[in-house]
Amino acid sequence: MKKIIIAGPRGKMGSEAVKLVQSQDDMQLVACIDRKNNGKRLKDVDGLPALDVPIFEDAQECFGQVDADILIELTIPEQGYRHTKAAMEHGIRPVVGTTGFTEEQIDELKWLASERNIGCIIAPNFAIGAVLMMKFSQLAAQYFQDVDIIEKHHDNKLDAPSGTAVKTAEMIKESREYKQQGHANEKETYPGARGADYDGMRIHSVRLPGLVAHQEVIFGSPGQTLTIKHDSLNRASFMDGVKLAADKVMEMQEVIYGLENVL
Repeated sequence: MKKIIIAGPRGKMGSEAVKLVQSQDDMQLVACIDRKNNGKRLKDVDGLPALDVPIFEDAQECFGQVDADILIELTIPEQGYRHTKAAMEHGIRPVVGTTGFTEEQIDELKWLASERNIGCIIAPNFAIGAVLMMKFSQLAAQYFQDVDIIEKHHDNKLDAPSGTAVKTAEMIKESREYKQQGHANEKETYPGARGADYDGMRIHSVRLPGLVAHQEVIFGSPGQTLTIKHDSLNRASFMDGVKLAADKVMEMQEVIYGLENVL
């Protein structure tokens, strides 16, 4: 039985994770971390299941008092990094869906994992289809140098571009010979019109109400285009990946960045 702490239970992803843990015979929810409702039980919070599970505002206090195996981290980048690091320091294995960590932060977590012999999985996207979209794009980049990434999310998302778009670009870079796209003398009439520049490719972020998580990778060459697209229509699409990561992280003694590395 894996004992689980969820950080961010009132969020859209966090509430789905609570349902996931409830539905699994080999998981037990033992605590939640929330920026509100400190000292309450989950059953005392409107909109959450009637579970007799304690809520902590302070992660250090939670990890010090609660016996747990895994932290499922689904908050925001600043909190997420602190929670992840603190969990590892307490011998708790993080499964992280929070995006926006810097390379320096990931490197520090890798060092901590090696020091503590503890596993951690950081996944910019837990949807299996999105992971396959990234892998297919990496393969296509061997044959197409010109590529634009268009990612679309709800208007409450804080980081841009999304972690999925950044991870996709990083994977494409591994396969693609560098090319600065577009005309050498092009000019943006409005700054940012051409999107972010990463290794010569372009990344565009759309933020609108009504969206969940969507991405298309468009490749172009003379006479043809290739579009690889994935859509998450609701947050339940991420839960298979969360379950997979929770199973795999128990076997690891390192930080894994990207769910494609455990498929």
